[in-house]
Amino acid sequence: MTRLLARWLVTSVLLLFVVSVLTFALTALAPGDAARVILGMNGTQEQYEALRLQLGLDDPLLVRYWEWLSGALRGDLGESIFSGQPVVEIIGGRLGPTFSLVFGALIFSAVIGVALGIASARSRGFLSKATDVISLAGASIPNFWLGFLLVTAFAVTLPLLPATGYVEFTDSPSEWARSLVLPVITLGIGGVALIAKQTRDSMSRQLSLEYVDAMRAQGLSEQSIVFRHVLKNAAIPITTVLGVMFIGLFSGTVLVENVFALPGLGGLVVQATASHDIPVVQGVALVFAVMVVIANLAVDLIYGLLNPKARAQ
Repeated sequence: MTRLLARWLVTSVLLLFVVSVLTFALTALAPGDAARVILGMNGTQEQYEALRLQLGLDDPLLVRYWEWLSGALRGDLGESIFSGQPVVEIIGGRLGPTFSLVFGALIFSAVIGVALGIASARSRGFLSKATDVISLAGASIPNFWLGFLLVTAFAVTLPLLPATGYVEFTDSPSEWARSLVLPVITLGIGGVALIAKQTRDSMSRQLSLEYVDAMRAQGLSEQSIVFRHVLKNAAIPITTVLGVMFIGLFSGTVLVENVFALPGLGGLVVQATASHDIPVVQGVALVFAVMVVIANLAVDLIYGLLNPKARAQ
């Protein structure tokens, strides 16, 4: 376990450094800059150059990155070029919608996907083929298109759920849940298909092994065999898929949050990128990278709990 944590720490630091460098460089080298966005088309060249100097955009790229990095190591991610508000405060106000969306989609995908996969593995036949069809459809349907279909069906034709917006949990738990139903389904439907297929395949392999026949010969109930033994042994690849999917969900929030007008990190990074607000882009990228690091650690720890051989290494 100590070796696992040490390896995780080293790779995490390296990953965060690489992500920060690439994000800063790509954003800084993109056409245009914040000074031009602030002044608009009517600003003069003299005003443009003066504003660039004021914002520090004339400094060498390495100098600007070092200033940001030294501040980030102290917990200071800088200030937004446009609002002057600390980036930490801006991101803090956007974490709730994004985390609610991502964890909601993860739970939705895991519960529905595992249930469908177990049923498919046990029944085979039609349900097994249906799982393949659902997996193909879930992987093929674009999130934004599915979101528009759900809004048309359940917010316009049948006005059951809100089409856009987000309600804080502290304001109204019921309205918070209603505001997340359509976005969570939109973001998580692809994961349902992926997890269902992975669960079906993993469960089918386990059900074909000799230890299952031995337990049946001993008189154990089918329910006990499936849920207490087979599912536990089949959980290792499922956990890996969940970890990878969790990371991918954060990138999916960019489209889904814009479709449903959720005030989360996905919408924030789109706005900040368009306006070349580098400190905000850097801050959001850092948060996403930290979540990737945490997800990788969680998968490794769960893998170790499920696999005694991994704990011994």
